[in-house]
Order: sequence, then C-alpha cells, then structure tokens
Amino acid sequence: MADLDYYEILGVDKSASDADIKKAYRKVAMKYHPDKNPGDKEAEEKFKEAAEAYEVLRDPEKRQRYDQFGKAGLNGAGGFGGGGGFTDINDIFSHFSDIFGSMGGGFGGFGGFGGGRGAEPQQYRGGDLRLKTRLTLEEISTGVTKKFKVKKQVECGDCHGSGCEPGHSAETCSQCHGTGYVVRQARSIFGMVQQQTPCPQCHGEGKVIAHKCKKCHGEGTVSGEEIVEINIPAGVAEGMVVNAPGKGHAAKHNGVPGDIQVLIEEVPHEHFIRDDNDLIYNLLLTVSQATLGDTVEVPTLEGKARVTIKPGTQPGTRMRLRGKGLPPVPGYGYGRGDIVINVSVYIPETLNKDEKTAFEAMKESDNLRPAKSIKDKIFNSFRAYFN
Repeated sequence: MADLDYYEILGVDKSASDADIKKAYRKVAMKYHPDKNPGDKEAEEKFKEAAEAYEVLRDPEKRQRYDQFGKAGLNGAGGFGGGGGFTDINDIFSHFSDIFGSMGGGFGGFGGFGGGRGAEPQQYRGGDLRLKTRLTLEEISTGVTKKFKVKKQVECGDCHGSGCEPGHSAETCSQCHGTGYVVRQARSIFGMVQQQTPCPQCHGEGKVIAHKCKKCHGEGTVSGEEIVEINIPAGVAEGMVVNAPGKGHAAKHNGVPGDIQVLIEEVPHEHFIRDDNDLIYNLLLTVSQATLGDTVEVPTLEGKARVTIKPGTQPGTRMRLRGKGLPPVPGYGYGRGDIVINVSVYIPETLNKDEKTAFEAMKESDNLRPAKSIKDKIFNSFRAYFN
C-alpha cells in the first residue's frame, strides 16, 4: 500500500477530527473484518491497510509528521515505522483494544504461553473461542445477556487445574531453580554473549510435576461443556465482535484462561432499516390522508407512537421521532438516534364508478396541479437519493 494515502483509506479529509478518524476506522474495519470475509485475501489486506492508517492518524505526533513529510516522516517513529504495517491480524485486535476491546476482542493468543518475559516464570494461556449470535433491533436497543452452550477445555475436577495427583504438588525445577529460564553463553561477532532461553526441563514454568494427575495426565484441563453467559452491550452493530475475557478455554496448570469473542449479526426487522443509530421507517399514506391530513400510528421499538400528518403532505417528506432510534455503544458517542419517517403515498390501482367520477371531476382543478416549488422539492429529494 506504498502509494495509498492514509486519509483516503479511511475515507476522511485532512481536517478530520480524532473522533471522525476513530469512527471512520471502525466503519472500514467492520466492513473488511475477517469474520465477515472468511478466506478473502483482498479484504484481509484492506483490513490491515485500515489498521496501518489508523495507527498513524490517531497519534498526534505521527499524524503531524505524516502531514508534513508523508510516509518518509514516519521512519524510526515506532509503531509502523516507515509504513510496514501489521503482518498478523491478531496483532491488530490486540494493539487496538480501544476499538475492539469490549466489542472487538483481541485475539491474544490461541493457547500457549502468556504473561511476562525475562526473569519471571511463564504462565500458560488458554485458547480463545469464536461464537456468533443474531440480535433483533429490540435486543440491540437495550442490550442483552446471551447464553451459549460451549464445548471447551475446563479445569480438571480432580487436581483443580494443578496437573498434580491429589496429595502432591509441583516441585521447583532443579535446572533453573524456579526462574523458568536458563542462561547460556554463545559466541558472536561481538565476542561471547549471554542468551536467556526457556528452561528445557520445566519449559519455562519454573516447576515440574513428578506425580501427574491420572484424570488429566498432568495437563490440569479436561474436555468439558459449560453454559456461558455473555453480556452484549446496547448499540452494537453487524460485524462487531464482543469480547468476554476469561471465558474461553481453561489454561494448562492454572494459567490464564482464554477469551470468547462473539460476532454480532443483525436480524432483519419487519418495519425498520438501520442507518447507523437511526431507524428508517416508510409510512404509506392514502391519497386522502396525504391531501386532508390525519393522525396515524407508527411503530417504535417500545410500542406505538402517534404522528400528525399535515394537509398537503408530499411523497418524500421526512419526519423524525427524536431519540427513538438506537443508543451508541457505551463509550462511543452520545445520545440515541432517531426514527426517520419517510412518507410514501399509495395511488389506487382500481376505482369503482363513483370514485372514478369523483377523480374525473377534480382532474382539471388547479389545486391538484403541483406548483413549481413542489416540483423542485420532490425533484431535489429524488436527486439526493442517488448522491
């Protein structure tokens, strides 16, 4: 992506605020999210490009250097350096926890070691689980707790995760003396250097198990099944990922459990089309209602609302029920969206004799011919639809 402009990647101009850049990145990231585009290499590259752009533009210092010098100004700036970008998608989720944190889940390892480096003994980390759930707009409006029945690694009931036979405990490693690492000397072009590597006897844990649990064979975990409750916050959208820390696979030897990431899918609604946090509703009026005016009921997510139709209401007229839309995800905006009512007028396809006579009598009436201002208004609404 050497020739691509970071602002163009996110679809913002150079005067965009930090909030606009963050919102734009979320939109692009969700569009090209790997869960929504499985196996699509082009989408994966665009996902990485967006992450690279956001990494630079969210940082005031990096952004200033980029605005002044382009990518050349980023050399040695840390992060992406000269625009190398992330090569691992998991790193993106982990690095941008402010975007994916409570919603997007870091893919912080699928098993293996986690925790500190250096002189600290290492600790196993359980694998993550990926789930999907379909939400109605009503559930998205209020937030919801979902229950999932998942098969995963759970703590061994006999040894309580230690991996040791009941009545025994792990012993300090005799080779590394509990540090979890050993120091070796190696020859290099700079002379003799010391290298710190995980202990080959305890594999970095600092302890060894002499008497292994017979049920889990010293692992500390067994295959099991659990009912897991996950809180989905209000305001989530299609493609977002909600992260539930610590609810994934149990880790070996009482290590750090993995996470569960839940991909959000939206159930199409009977009445509404979602537009960010606004809900679009098409209100179909009869000719007499549009001409004479009326009071009608329209649906909301909480029930019905009464709306006054003014006499002479034109097709394409829009009205708003303020605050009746969806809330923002907590921490990502303020105030609920609206229900936007778009007015359509039904023209009858068949008429009886009396109805036809009545319409023919009105056919030449000047009041039934649209004024130029009305024509312009309808045309502008029609043109705006395609822009």
